[in-house]
This record gives sequence, C-alpha cells and structure tokens, in this order.
Amino acid sequence: MLPNPILFSGNANNGIAVKIAQYMEVPLGDVEIRHFSDDEIWIKYKQNIRGADVFIIQPTNSPAQNILELLIMLDAAHRASAERITAVIPYFGYARQDRKDQPRVSITAKLVANLIATAGADRVLTMDLHAPQIQGFFDIPVDHLYSSTILSDHFKAMKVPELTVVSPDIGGITLARAYAKRLHAPLAIIDKRRPKHNEAEIMNIIGEVDGRNILIVDDIVDTAGTLCNAAAALKENGARKIYVACTHALFSGQAIERIAKAPITKIKVTDTVELAKEKQIDKIEVLTASHLFGEAIKRTHGDESISSLFD
Repeated sequence: MLPNPILFSGNANNGIAVKIAQYMEVPLGDVEIRHFSDDEIWIKYKQNIRGADVFIIQPTNSPAQNILELLIMLDAAHRASAERITAVIPYFGYARQDRKDQPRVSITAKLVANLIATAGADRVLTMDLHAPQIQGFFDIPVDHLYSSTILSDHFKAMKVPELTVVSPDIGGITLARAYAKRLHAPLAIIDKRRPKHNEAEIMNIIGEVDGRNILIVDDIVDTAGTLCNAAAALKENGARKIYVACTHALFSGQAIERIAKAPITKIKVTDTVELAKEKQIDKIEVLTASHLFGEAIKRTHGDESISSLFD
C-alpha cells in the first residue's frame, strides 16, 4: 500500500475539503495558490509529495477558473512525482454538455474529461454525474458516488406521512425511482409539453399527488425555473407540503428569489458546491457529503472495494 494519503484543496469548495479531512482525521496538505492581477494562476505544493497518494479536491462549477485551477494542481502533482493522483470532483461541471444535439457544437463534457486525464489524474472520484455515461468519456477509472444515500436517509428519518416522490421531468425518472424505492413511496412524473410553437408550456402530472406530501428530486438545481414551476403545478393539483432533494445546488441567476416565492416547504441539498452566504435562506438546508467522500478516499487508498457506497 502507498504511504498515507495526502489531501489538497483548491479554492472552489474548501469547506467540503476541510470536512473530508476531519472525517479521515488527517490534515489538509499545504499548497499555495496565487491568482495574479492578469488572472493567471500559479500553484506550488509546499511539501514533498514524491511517491505519495495524492487526492485533489476541487469541484468544477462556475467560474471556469475552477477547472483551470484543478488542471494546474494535477499537472504540478504529476511533475512533483506523486505516485498516484486522484481528482476528487464533488460536482463535475459541463456534464450537461454530454452530446452533440445540434450541428457544430462541442461535446464539452468529453473535452473536460480528456483535459483532466492529460493533466495528470490517474483516477476520478465524483458524485451524481448529470449523465452517468460520462464515466465512459474518461480513459482512467471513475468512481461515481450517489447522494441518494444521504438525502433519502434524511427524509426517511423525517417520517413524512403520505409521501410521493416526484421527478420534475422525464429525464429524472431513474433518480426519482431510486428515491421512491428507498423511501417505499409511490412515484409521480411531470411531463412538460408545448403543444405548439409560442404556446404556453403544459405540465401533465402522471401519478397521484392530490392530498399527498411531495418530495421532488433532482441532481442539479440551476436557475430553479423548472423546479418552481413544478412546485406550482403540484400545488394546483392538490399537493400538500412540497419538499425538494437536490445534490448540486448551483442556484444561479434569480434562483434564490424564485425559491423564496415558490410553494416549497424545504430544500435539502448537499455541499458538493459551496453555497454563498447570500444564498443561505431558511428554506434551504445543507447536508454534508464529506463522510461519503472521505470513506471512498480511505478505501481507494487502501485498494479496497467501494461498491457498497454506491448502494
């Protein structure tokens, strides 16, 4: 087995990195990251990592500098002769650009995967990829964790009566089914359709929601438009309290304003993306994914199976 793992954090989400290190009872490694006046990034490891098992913790959410920071950290670790380098990416940005759905566009998720491997990563550890098949974009091993173990257990402990799990769109059915199975709850789906060009979008709800408490599940909440429209449609169809479980809380644009006005009781999110103070409102509760990442890092370092963490 390699020497003790060394954890380093970029600037994108130092909070989760600190919690992972606390769970593992190891200190965060010493790395200096400078951003010059022209926005160039300079990185230096302040300790010897030759022959080490290095884990670099950095989600790749906005701004794009977070991706570049990760790539430079990977390259610096590779050039410093680290024996094994794992990119721990709690939120993998650009995952929604996973296909060529229009002429003359990039498959950016594949590009980012190539860059991470080329920069020096030997493996990747991430959570709730928007499209699980993105694992196949990498030419290095990818361990894919699921936040449903954290969020569904939390809702199970709440013992919400007469609960129905809802997918806000057709694409989220697989995720919603996983929650419904864990919570022993029925499933409903919102089918969004626009009958004709320039006509208002119609939300058809497939499943029984009248008089039920609702749990909407999604992997990403970005501008919260789809989420809040779904909540409004559910209320119009007789839903009682509406809860939300979301892995990656991007909350960009007018998301917080929309959530504040929406008929949503509570949104439970994980800390894969750092939530700015101005976005921390009473409706939003953050649950940490650090113990799941910490356990996966422990097992990766010890060359142990982590498949039980996927359940």
